[in-house]
Amino acid sequence: MNRIDKLFREKKGNILSIYFTAGYPRLDSAAGIIRALADAGTDMIEIGMPFSDPVADGPVIQHSSEKALQNGMNLKLLFDQMSDIRDEVKIPLLLMGYLNPVMQFGIENFCRQCMEIGIDGVILPDLPPIVYKEEYFSIFNEYNLYNILLISPQSSLERITTIDKISRGFIYVVSSSSTTGSKGNFSDDQISYFKRVSELKLRNPVLIGFGISNHETFINAGKFARGGIIGSAFVNILEQDGNNFDKINQFIKEIKG
Repeated sequence: MNRIDKLFREKKGNILSIYFTAGYPRLDSAAGIIRALADAGTDMIEIGMPFSDPVADGPVIQHSSEKALQNGMNLKLLFDQMSDIRDEVKIPLLLMGYLNPVMQFGIENFCRQCMEIGIDGVILPDLPPIVYKEEYFSIFNEYNLYNILLISPQSSLERITTIDKISRGFIYVVSSSSTTGSKGNFSDDQISYFKRVSELKLRNPVLIGFGISNHETFINAGKFARGGIIGSAFVNILEQDGNNFDKINQFIKEIKG
């Protein structure tokens, strides 16, 4: 069974997924951050594949991606660094980024490498669902790799239904139409959007991302979804403290309360 399915089967609410950018703040940071997050009680981890034009990301993650590339991070190196990560870490691991580096690496080669090191899913916001379904679904399926699809406040009912039909694992509910980054509490419009999605009774569970930065927003997300995804707020911690594992542990405990 894919570890993502196992997580959602065993834990019914307040699932916490954390994003960070591989190669930031140092080139060799990724494996240590993953271990620290898992030890602190994170339920799932999204490892960012740095890209030169991260259009969906806000300034914090853009900066981390730029710095990671300057440090020398690339997909081959990331796979090498994570070759033995499954000796210690049992929670779901996903790669998140943009399609261009994956295409350059080769779709099937990428999926094969993910399977070999124990990656459970990927999030590629610029891969259109219809292209994924028609061109890549069979390859992802062969390597038991879940492609996590996104919906936003602008997604039509038809699009949401289509995404639900072809999704495996969970659906990523983008909380707003802006880029990533901490934004304080959710607005009334966002709450109404979350309610609409929850009332659809989708086949797949959902997690809410973008704008979750503290215990309050994490708990509020959990009222309408199975949990939440935190990115920029955690990357800020890394910028301030690097591989300070005590600080990572403290951050996760504060979020989970």
